[in-house]
Amino acid sequence: MADNFDVVIIGSGPGGYVAAIRAGQLGLKTAIVEKDKKLGGTCLHRGCIPTKALLWTAELYAHITHAATFGINLANPSIDWAQAQKHKQKVVDKGAAGIDYLLKKNKVTVFKGVGKVAGKGKVEVTLSEGGKKEVLETKNILLATGSVPSTLPSITVDHKRVLNSDSILELGVVPKSLIVLGAGAVGTEFASIFNQVGSQVTLIELMPNVLPIEDVDISKELEKQLKRRKIEVMTGTKFQKVETTASGVKVTVALPDGKEQVLEAEYFLSAVGRAPVTKDLGLEKTNIKPTPKGTLEIDAMMKTSEPNVYAIGDITPYPMLAHCASAQGMVAVEHMAGKNPRPLNYERIPNATYCYPEVASVGLTEKKAKEKGYDVKVGTFPFSAITKAAISNEGIGLVKIVSDKKYDEVLGVHLCGPHATELLAEACVALQLEATTEEIARTVHAHPTLSEVMHEAAEATLGHPIHI
Repeated sequence: MADNFDVVIIGSGPGGYVAAIRAGQLGLKTAIVEKDKKLGGTCLHRGCIPTKALLWTAELYAHITHAATFGINLANPSIDWAQAQKHKQKVVDKGAAGIDYLLKKNKVTVFKGVGKVAGKGKVEVTLSEGGKKEVLETKNILLATGSVPSTLPSITVDHKRVLNSDSILELGVVPKSLIVLGAGAVGTEFASIFNQVGSQVTLIELMPNVLPIEDVDISKELEKQLKRRKIEVMTGTKFQKVETTASGVKVTVALPDGKEQVLEAEYFLSAVGRAPVTKDLGLEKTNIKPTPKGTLEIDAMMKTSEPNVYAIGDITPYPMLAHCASAQGMVAVEHMAGKNPRPLNYERIPNATYCYPEVASVGLTEKKAKEKGYDVKVGTFPFSAITKAAISNEGIGLVKIVSDKKYDEVLGVHLCGPHATELLAEACVALQLEATTEEIARTVHAHPTLSEVMHEAAEATLGHPIHI
């Protein structure tokens, strides 16, 4: 029997490892269990970080191909995809090493193996080396096992021609053509990567708009920009089947008018969502009952229905986002430590999609604000009127602010444009502080900067934009 712990965390993704660090800072004796060879979970190894590394390569290449516009003559630039993959791996490995260091610094004990609940206050770990089973005794258990790519029952992912978001990251070549099913964050990001490095990309989405969870005006703006970049966008289109051929894939879809169409490409990416990892966690030894979707219900402190068992991240019914999992993890361990953490307001969890142009949002869409009974006022402002955007030839997209007409409180901010994911931070602070649109408009923004678009959008919401 191993030493007693204050908390044992199963899973070392951005929820688990952040929770472990905070637990260590609070003086809790902490252990973390990870089944993979390296710490960091899906986000670091198969999600957020590797995709953004490839997106950076793709975006940089796209800018270089237009360098002559800025007075830089670069003849015949080309993509070295093998080197791009090496850069991606270097970034990932550095991140994993950083997590190792931080856990050691905060005196967190790491167990490499598969963990599961083995009863009240017990976690069984099947160690990766040798397969020996070890039982850890603990006051609290934190489940942070994340999610895996899911697909439609009719799709067989062979990781050769029919790929998911894991296997496409390991693709050794730039495809001549790629069909992407699903225009959520994952699908639009991979569509952007391969479009910018020269692939012919088709993006298929069942819903009427790409990025269906975003404000409809932002979704329409993104679709317009994707089409300008020669991505074939097929919204309102129902997938029927995919077949592999000698040279690639054939995909049959039903168009909005009901007619069938057969598409062909070298590769097919299924990007239709993710599934929580809650099987084989020993939940049968608790009174926790997963929902039909496999998620675990939690309260404001991340507690499950089983005493002293907490859950965070993708296995909960909340946004499957790394920063959401991290925030949940800190609330959970602060509660374990006897603190009084502030519950999360999930309506203020930001969304960030790193396609080109980027999309970012926080708060309510115009539609949701109206559904909640607000009398709303909105303002939009285009990046084309921002001089800093013109300097880099990125005057594309817009910002939209949704406010409450009665009190002028900012209810939501939605962006589609250059560096939108970085510009969103101001909006996150504004919503957290319950700022008004007038306060944003009266905040002096430096010139020339892209952030001026936020100031102008606030002025537009108030009815008097300056530069348009």
